[in-house]
Amino acid sequence: MNQLPQKYPFLPTWCPGCGNFGIMNAIKMAIAKSGHPKEKFVIVYDIGCSGNMSDFLDMYGFHGLHGRALPPAAGIKLANHDLKVIVVIGDGGCYGEGATHFINLMRGNHDITVLVHDNHRYSLTTGQMSPTTDKGEATKSTPEGSIEEPLNPLALAISNHATFIAREFSGAIPQLSARIGEAISHEGFALIDMLQICSVYNPKQDLRWYREHTVSLEAEGHNSTDKAAAWTQAMREEKLPVGLFFKADRPAYHSQVSELQSGTLVNHNKSVVDMTTLLQDYR
Repeated sequence: MNQLPQKYPFLPTWCPGCGNFGIMNAIKMAIAKSGHPKEKFVIVYDIGCSGNMSDFLDMYGFHGLHGRALPPAAGIKLANHDLKVIVVIGDGGCYGEGATHFINLMRGNHDITVLVHDNHRYSLTTGQMSPTTDKGEATKSTPEGSIEEPLNPLALAISNHATFIAREFSGAIPQLSARIGEAISHEGFALIDMLQICSVYNPKQDLRWYREHTVSLEAEGHNSTDKAAAWTQAMREEKLPVGLFFKADRPAYHSQVSELQSGTLVNHNKSVVDMTTLLQDYR
């Protein structure tokens, strides 16, 4: 049996046809083309199939709890705002368990890039309904069909002050990689909702389905600075628009924190911290 080179101790364990393969390659390409050394990146991973990527990317990372990848990402950015912080998370973790974090970090315009693997299922736990599952879809947890309407993450992001909002398809790797590169260079909260094939637990939405049901915003001449137009596109039902919905320039959270104006928090001189005044009331 041939031995793998030592520098490749792990191989991806995703199912054949999984969209994670394309997403991982798109991330690697975007980082390689970013002009920043990889040690300037930190990727925070959520639990799930997307989180397994932590074993396959050779760079700084943190594996969070389910739905809790966004808070440590914000903390890392505040501790050292020279870093480029990326979140790799699924639709269940980001829009379900982590929905409150998602909403609040958008409001603050925290400078992180959130890459959501959106396959409309909780696939690692074998195919239960997720927040983006279409109404009426039969899943392991909704055998008679989902009663709830699906959450619209793009409309939510547009109305909740995110400053970079995009949707791309995991099967279009060059386009997805270029969009990730744009999100990384954007200063502020950047969301890319990545439509992803799950060939095992959501075989209906396969490559052919996405080719038939998606349309390019760029090809339609969409103006990504027009918030009202972005909202209209996000609410479309006959097609799934892909591309950049909305982008705005607004100060990022860390740039408005007075304690960070003199440099990164990790480089502050801790030897001169005096807590005497703070402790006086507790004597």
